[in-house]
Amino acid sequence: MKIAVLREQAAGERRVAATPETVKKFIGLGAEMAIEAGAGEAASCADADYAAAGATVGTRAATLKGADIILGVQGPDAASLKGAAAGAWLVASLNPFGERARVDGYAKAGIEALAMEFMPRITRAQSMDILSSQSNLSGYKAVLDAAAEYGRAFPMMMTAAGTVSAARVFVMGVGVAGLQAIATARRLGAQVSATDVRSATKEQIQSLGAKPIFVENVAGIEGEGSGGYAGEMSPEYQAAQAELVSGHIAKQDIVITTALIPGRPAPRLISAAQVASMKPGSVIVDLAVEQGGNVEGAVAGEVVTVSGVKIVGHRNVPSRLAADTSALFSRNLFNFLSAFWDKEAGKPVLDEEIGDAIRLTRDGKVVNARLLA
Repeated sequence: MKIAVLREQAAGERRVAATPETVKKFIGLGAEMAIEAGAGEAASCADADYAAAGATVGTRAATLKGADIILGVQGPDAASLKGAAAGAWLVASLNPFGERARVDGYAKAGIEALAMEFMPRITRAQSMDILSSQSNLSGYKAVLDAAAEYGRAFPMMMTAAGTVSAARVFVMGVGVAGLQAIATARRLGAQVSATDVRSATKEQIQSLGAKPIFVENVAGIEGEGSGGYAGEMSPEYQAAQAELVSGHIAKQDIVITTALIPGRPAPRLISAAQVASMKPGSVIVDLAVEQGGNVEGAVAGEVVTVSGVKIVGHRNVPSRLAADTSALFSRNLFNFLSAFWDKEAGKPVLDEEIGDAIRLTRDGKVVNARLLA
C-alpha cells in the first residue's frame, strides 16, 4: 500500500497533508510513504525530516507512480494525478459544490475521490473532522488579524495618564471558528459579545464570558440545520436580527463574521449601511469572504477601507498558520485512514456510514447523493 503526499499547487496554499509525525504513524501501519520534494517546506516540514521518518522523497512523477492513496489539502486537477494506481483514492478537501467539473474529472480518470469536508459530524468521526480543526485556528487568526489592523489596544489599561477603554468585539456566527474567536478576544482583554441564529449557542457564549445578543420571540430562532450547521432563517427572523444587529454593531470596534451554509453562498450579515454606522478606524474580519462574504463590500484576498472601516478579506486563513493547521489536518487524515485499516488486507476498508458520506466518485461515476440531488 503506497501513500503519496503531493506538494500543493493552489495559489497561496502553504499547508501539507502529512507531517513527519503522521508519516511515521502510517509506516507503522505497514504503508509505504512517498513525499513530493518540497511538499512541506512552507509548513516548516523539511524533506530531510520526512526522509528521517522513513519516507521516500522525490519528484511528483516518482511520488505518484503506483500510488494507492493520494493525500492532499486542496484537491488537485485530475490530469495532474497520472501515474497513480488504477482506482487510487484521493483523500483531501475537494470543494465538491464549487469544483464540480473537477469532481467529474476524477470520475473520468478512474480516481475514487473522498471529500474530507463531507465527513459526517458524528461522535466517532470527531477526530477526522477537518472543518473543525481548521476553523478552530481560523477563529484564532481572525482575532490576530483584527488586532493587527486595529490602531488601538485590546485590553482596558489604567495608567497615570488616564484610562484606555477595552476594545469592543462582536462575533457573528458561533460555530467552531466563532467560539475560538470569542475565547481569543477575551484572552486579549476585549469586551466581547456574540450572536448566532441557533439559540443553543447562547449558553456557549456565556460560558466563555461573552454577552449573547439574540433575537427573542420570533419564529425561526432555533436555526438548527443539518450536521450542526445553521440553517436558513425565516424572513421575519432575518428582519428582526438585522434591526437588533444594526443598533449593536454601530457601537463595536471590531466585528468578526464566520457564517457559512454548506453548498450555498455565505449569508449576508452586514450591509453597507451598517458598515457606515461604525466608527472610523473600526475593523471587520469576514471569514466567509471566499464563499461570497458575510459583509457587503468585502473583497476576497484584500483589506479594503469602506466608510473609514477596514474590511479584512484574507483568503485561506488556515494557510496563514500553516505549521499548526498542517499538523492538525494531517492528524485528521491519519485518524480517518487508521480507523478503517484492515491489517489482513493491508489497506483501509470503509464502512457504509462514513464511506457513503464522503465518497464522491467510484468506478468512473459520480456517486455521492449530495451531488446527484
